[in-house]
Amino acid sequence: MKGVEITGPVDARRAEILDDEALAFVSDLVRRFRDRRDELLEARQEQQARYDAGELPDFDPRTAEIREADWTVAPLPAGLLDRRVEITGPVDRKMIINALNSGANCFMADFEDSNSPTWHNVIEGQINLRDAVAGTIRYVHPTTGRTYELAEQTAVLLVRPRGLHLPERHVVVDGRPAPASLVDFGLYFFHNARALLAKGAGPWFYLPKLQHHLEARWWNDVFVAAQEALDIPRGTIKATVLLETLPAAFQMHELLWELREHSSGLNCGRWDYIFSYIKTLGAHPDRVLPDRSEVGMTQPFMAAYTSLVIQTCHRREVHAMGGMAAQIPIKRDPALNEQALDKVRRDKLREVTAGHDGTWVAHPGLVPIAREVFDAHMPGPHQIHRKRPDVQVTRDDLLAVPQGRRTMEGVVWNARVGLQYLEAWLRGNGCVPLYDLMEDAATAEISRAQLWQQVRHQARLDDGTVVTRDLVVGVIEAEARDLAAAAGPGNRFADAARIFVNLVSAERCPDFLTLPAYELLD
Repeated sequence: MKGVEITGPVDARRAEILDDEALAFVSDLVRRFRDRRDELLEARQEQQARYDAGELPDFDPRTAEIREADWTVAPLPAGLLDRRVEITGPVDRKMIINALNSGANCFMADFEDSNSPTWHNVIEGQINLRDAVAGTIRYVHPTTGRTYELAEQTAVLLVRPRGLHLPERHVVVDGRPAPASLVDFGLYFFHNARALLAKGAGPWFYLPKLQHHLEARWWNDVFVAAQEALDIPRGTIKATVLLETLPAAFQMHELLWELREHSSGLNCGRWDYIFSYIKTLGAHPDRVLPDRSEVGMTQPFMAAYTSLVIQTCHRREVHAMGGMAAQIPIKRDPALNEQALDKVRRDKLREVTAGHDGTWVAHPGLVPIAREVFDAHMPGPHQIHRKRPDVQVTRDDLLAVPQGRRTMEGVVWNARVGLQYLEAWLRGNGCVPLYDLMEDAATAEISRAQLWQQVRHQARLDDGTVVTRDLVVGVIEAEARDLAAAAGPGNRFADAARIFVNLVSAERCPDFLTLPAYELLD
């Protein structure tokens, strides 16, 4: 096709996804919306420079009218009214089947944080989702011979495309890599929108990493153009915005306003939100965080943000989704397993009693626990009727500095977990169980950003140790050597260590670790 080049391998199955009509649809979106996307990314950099110079995020007086006016988003389709338990995971074929069969209300198939965007993963993921929508998806385990197929009753399917910042270098339009978000969205929408509608469902999405309401406007315009191109009624697409950046916390109403004919609410992307707090305020020496393990949902700044999500969404008559339980079942130790499950119960009880309309889990084994808690405290399909007039969140509440310990164990933990995740990501695995938690790119981002912040401000640990670049680099290199020795030949810990050292040594906090890591992928 003129102006479009596919630089990755294409066999007969992949050619069905990358046919001329699909590529024409995607390339049209790229040509219409890439320049605006580039401008939005440039605006992010300009705003970050102002934060680095001392400015703090705040509610925008220019959009006060939107926040103060009475309006609601468009009514939701029946399939999105009850979302009490959602499971998330990558677009791996077996994972898709298990997640759809898990008993969750919804499954978010993820091209972003839990997916390493190799060409194989991206295109095979599109094939897998097409087969799932068609109901024909099937997987036979290569060693056990066990067959996996869809159950009669399955979860509602939602899809998260990659963020605006990520390129897809294997789809080149007019000499430039296409925005990964448009590739993921465009291919899935083109191949599945009509089939989903025929089944009584629809093309429903999650939108990651938004920082400004103009980015939501961009997505809304993409949705309108895509629906017009396929002659699908405007408003058919529904999208939940992951509220996972600090700047976006000051624009919740504006995000919903821009997407109001396509909105299905907001979700508390808690781990990316912690990362964004560090990155956004990274140049501020008075905002150095304690150990990662100390920064949980009961920290005042996290409680303020989740309460504001609930109040905002319910005022606009749409869902406020809770966050991810990263625990996974611990089969080797019943006592530890019960402790982990109890953490999940308490986390989900906190969410449902606060007013959330649903929650996330990372493992099928946690679906029954989350459902039990929400069933007990949310008898209806949601609790949008709870308007939370008691919530009074200020800028200072959202910016409150979390308190807790700073330890050498925390430094080592960040290096160890971050290296292991990144090494697996470089080998094509973006969803990695480590130390009884399911780690994805968001948690790895916290690890490396926190190390950067501590080096940047020469943070002092509780024992008096000053965190210097030499200290952190020494920890990274020692951990990488030990991990590589245990892993054996063919591992990529040397690459992971080199990336980590560059990230923690940078003058300003790099935007995303996946950008330099992508250069070493495939």
